[in-house]
Amino acid sequence: QVQLVESGGGLVQAGGSLRLSCAASGRTLSTYAMGWFRQAPGKEREFVGRISWNGESTYYAESVKGRFTISRDVAKNTVYLQLNNLKPEDTAVYYCAVDRAQFSSIMVITTTQRYAYWGQGTQVTVSS
Repeated sequence: QVQLVESGGGLVQAGGSLRLSCAASGRTLSTYAMGWFRQAPGKEREFVGRISWNGESTYYAESVKGRFTISRDVAKNTVYLQLNNLKPEDTAVYYCAVDRAQFSSIMVITTTQRYAYWGQGTQVTVSS
């Protein structure tokens, strides 16, 4: 069983930055692609970005491309989401998730069904 714990959320003004962390226990993440999603009140959970199992490739939603960056630290079994130039519409609970398959090189995967394990989420609030 995998446990994922997100942290780093908070309240920030528009234009500000945050770095979210997703720490895993129970399984090494080094052979799994990881995804980040977010869910705003009254909306469906939406794809934010994905990083390949080896960290060499990333893929982002158009709405965050150029502002958000995903990275991973194998030694710490942790994945990060750097959020820059935040906008009020980025306000949401942010979730990390583990791919169902190991060694996946497919990057254009935006559906929640692809992911097997989820964290509890961390709230990001951007004020205008």
